Amino acid sequence: MIILIGGASHTGKTALSQRLLERYGYPYLSIDHLKMGLIRSHQTTLTPMSDDKALTEYLWPIIKEMIKTAIENSQNLIVEGCYIPFDWEKSFDEEYRKHIHYRALVMSEDYIRAHYDEIRTYASVIEDRGEDEDCTLENVLYDNAQTLKMCQKYNVDYILIEDEYSVEWDLEIYK
Repeated sequence: MIILIGGASHTGKTALSQRLLERYGYPYLSIDHLKMGLIRSHQTTLTPMSDDKALTEYLWPIIKEMIKTAIENSQNLIVEGCYIPFDWEKSFDEEYRKHIHYRALVMSEDYIRAHYDEIRTYASVIEDRGEDEDCTLENVLYDNAQTLKMCQKYNVDYILIEDEYSVEWDLEIYK
């Protein structure tokens, strides 16, 4: 089984992946870790500041083949990150898609406005982001609004965080 967790930055994708690892024992791949490994090893001229579209175009073909390999070997894998395209399904034929489950994490505007200080505080809980200058109220609002719009456009499943941050995903339903 392959679990894809997408969504805007600072929505808790890595934290959810870590909880799923602890609960089910499924390993997870942080696309940010892959990105930084490729950048630091000079396998690409892209940088951490490169456009998300360019990073997705570079990273997704690699991730897609890793997912296929895991499926072919009957391995479970959680893949989390911002660089999963919303039209990810077109990358796989039906035989692969039946093994893949996707959710995007999206925070509502009301939630962001009410909890912005907490969002900034938890930004580095799992991964050290240092001084994350992109975590402005305006950016978080915009990124989440765009993510919701794309989820709706591509009819992909999402978890909307509205009142309190309580994100769970029961994987037992897929067994």
